[in-house]
Parts: sequence; C-alpha cells; structure tokens
Amino acid sequence: MPRHLATLVIVYDYDVLVLGSGPGGQKAAIAAAKLGRRVAIVDRRDMIGGVCINTGTVPSKTLREAVLYLTGLSQRDLYGSSYRVKDEITVSDLAARTQHVINRQTDVIRNQLARNRITLITGTGRFADPHSVWVDGGSGREDRVSFDKAIIAAGTRPARPDSVDFDERTIVDSDGVIHLEAVPRSMVVVGAGVIGMEYASMFAALGTKVTVVERRDTMLDFCDEEIVESLRYHLRDLSVTFRFGEEVAAVEKHQAAALCVLKSGKKIVADTVMYSAGRQGQTDGLDLDAAGLTADRRGRIEVDENYRTAVANIYAVGDVIGFPALASTSMEQGRLAAQHACGEPDRPMHELQPIGIYTIPEISFVGKTEQELTDSATPFEVGVARYRELARGQIVGDSYGMLKLLVSPADGRLLGVHVFGTGATEIVHIGQAVMGLGGTVDYLVDTVFNYPTLAEAYKVAALDAGNKIRNITRILS
Repeated sequence: MPRHLATLVIVYDYDVLVLGSGPGGQKAAIAAAKLGRRVAIVDRRDMIGGVCINTGTVPSKTLREAVLYLTGLSQRDLYGSSYRVKDEITVSDLAARTQHVINRQTDVIRNQLARNRITLITGTGRFADPHSVWVDGGSGREDRVSFDKAIIAAGTRPARPDSVDFDERTIVDSDGVIHLEAVPRSMVVVGAGVIGMEYASMFAALGTKVTVVERRDTMLDFCDEEIVESLRYHLRDLSVTFRFGEEVAAVEKHQAAALCVLKSGKKIVADTVMYSAGRQGQTDGLDLDAAGLTADRRGRIEVDENYRTAVANIYAVGDVIGFPALASTSMEQGRLAAQHACGEPDRPMHELQPIGIYTIPEISFVGKTEQELTDSATPFEVGVARYRELARGQIVGDSYGMLKLLVSPADGRLLGVHVFGTGATEIVHIGQAVMGLGGTVDYLVDTVFNYPTLAEAYKVAALDAGNKIRNITRILS
C-alpha cells in the first residue's frame, strides 16, 4: 500500500509582524488586519506612533500652530507689527499644546490597533532569523516571536556628525529642539533643508535671532524658485540671516552660549545650535544580518516596486527605505506592502504626490517646477493669483501668499501647482485632484468656488494663464 506522507505545516505566532508603529507601520498593520490576518506591532512603550507622533511631524507642526497663535504673527497685517497675543512666550506655553496633541494622538492610535485586534508587543525587536525576532521588553530577558511575513517600519533618527558634542541644551538636533528649556535669544541652524527651514521660521517668529548655515548655494532647491525666493524674503523680514556656501568647522561650548566657527573663518555666537543634517535609518539595532538583509551607510534598506526586500517574506516601508520619506507617502507604502504580503491585488501609488513644507508661511506643490519643464523642453504658460487680490486673503491678513499654475499651452492640462502662504498644504489638493483626473485649466475657469475663499485663487490663476495662452493663439492665427 502506498504510504501517505503528512504535509508539514508551520504555525507561526503571527501572519504579519510589523516592526515600528509610525505612520507606515500603523497602516500596514491595519491593512493586514482588515484582510483577516493575525497581526502584531513591536515598538517601545514611549514611542507609540513613532517619531512622527513623538518627536517629529506632529510635535513640530503643533509647535508651529502655537507659535502662530501666541505671537499673533498672521494678524500683524491687520493690527500692526507690534501685535502679540502674549508678550512673554515661554517653552511651557508651547509645550502644553504639543503634549496635549501627542497624548490625544497616541490614544487614537492605541484605539485603532485595539479595534482591529492588532497585538501591541512592547519592546525593541531584532531578527533571530528570516521568520522570527527577539523582543526585549525591558524585563531582563528576550522573548522569541515568529511570523510568516514581516514589515520593517523602523523609521529614522537625526544624523549626528561624530565631530559634534551634542548636549541637548546648547547643541541639539531636530528631535531635541522641542525639549529646549527656554526660548533661545539666538540660534544657529545648520542645514537649510525642510526641517531646518521649518524650525528656523518658527524660532524667528518667536523673536529668536536666527542664522542659517548651509554648505550649498541655495535652500529647498527642489521647490519653485520664485516661491523659495518669497520665503527667503519673508524670513529676512523676520531678521533671519543666511550664510550660503558655508560649512561649520567647529562648535565650542562656553558657559553662557556656543561659538560656531565656520570654515571661512567667520564666528557666530548663539544660545543654541541646532543641527539638521539629514536622517539616519534606525536599522543598526535590528540585526538585519540574521535575516539575510543589509542596509546602506545611511541605514536604508533597498526594496522593489512592491516594497519587498531581498528576503522574499520581509518588506520595508517609510523613511527607512529613503526618498521621499514623508508621513503621507509612508502611510500608503505601508498599506500597499501589506496588500502585497497578503497576496491581495492592489494598484500602485499615484505618481502625483504633494509636498508640504510647514515653514512660516507654508509651501506646498504638486507636479513639475518651472525649471524641470524648462530642462525637459516642455512648453508651459504661467498663471498667478496673489492672496492680496482675494477678499479672503484680506480677511485673514495674508498679503504675501500666492498660487501659481503651470499650464500646457497645447491642451490646457495642469503641469504643476505651487502654493505659498496661508493654507498652502490644504488647497494644493484641489490642483492635485484636477491633475490626477486629467482636468484642464478650462475646468478651473468654469468652476464656481465659494466666495470668499483662498481656493478662489485657482480660478484667478486659471484665468491669468488662459488669457496668456489666448493672446499667443490670437497672434499666431
């Protein structure tokens, strides 16, 4: 008689194990749970929500709102340059609002995980092999947890130059700046990237004398040049000094302040020096080798178009895989990775991804810049609307904001949308939707917008672009 061989079935503790509870990890775990999988998330007790909730996106944006409100900055066009809601703004004033939002958001995340029956394993995880991790919960021993599929969403931390002696008071990074004991009278911001410029504008609004040191010749060079120049003008109006083409050679700590020495020989005295020198993937404690994985020198893990790593059952999403390293894109990456890991059909992420920069004032854009279109020899026309020409702009006291549309003269399609000023990160989505659905400038011209609104800027800019295109067509006909 033929012998029947039993098929060996491996039973794992979890179908999907997610390392990290930031935006990418949350959405990955919830997506897998919605598909009926047994899911767990591993993260430290004090980092539920990841860097995004605890030290990065949410605290910094909450701080920005507190600064705008307490300084009365956005109302000075209406009530005069000396207008302030509170004369002496303390760190406790700012921290109260920030901590409130962090606590509420942490509760929301815990509730979402519980509702979806996702197990929250408290501790730090490191790979034992491609199908299990050791979890250190702080009790002095490690527990082994097995899984069928894993999704790494470990996030990043601020990169710290070895030559700099960070002390969390005089010399800080972008995570530590929200824990300063007092609002500094002066500050040097090293690095004019997104994070550096966001904090530079916030502290300048508080009255801190800010100096930005950047080794490149410009800042935010991926943005529209005209809008970056507008931001630079606005920040100079807040007494921000820019030192482009300069590098920091050394930072000396003294009893009362720090002395920042540039390679050019310039010396700058400041209460606080904040380094914003990029981010480092938090993979060094994961024991990637045990799973058959490696990371580059910045701690980033390489993935394919489905966010799968070199090991077939392990995925990676979010900041830990590099560009664009945004909370918004990380969420979508997490969802798509979970879909693929669970064998479910999905659609690729849409190529139109908005960028939001929470400086004071805000910048946001989607699509191409003028420089990109020029470099690719793509014809375009420009339509501009300025907030000072809108009733809503006058009502909210924004005399500097603007919206710019880049339009194809051939068929009227939107090629790019660039916004500077109040609500930029919100109203950019109107342009994103029109572009994503293949709409044209004529659609915006024919659309009725609520009045008075900032969104009405789309109609004004569309009319401007349409008139320019019509004038060219009239001459050529």
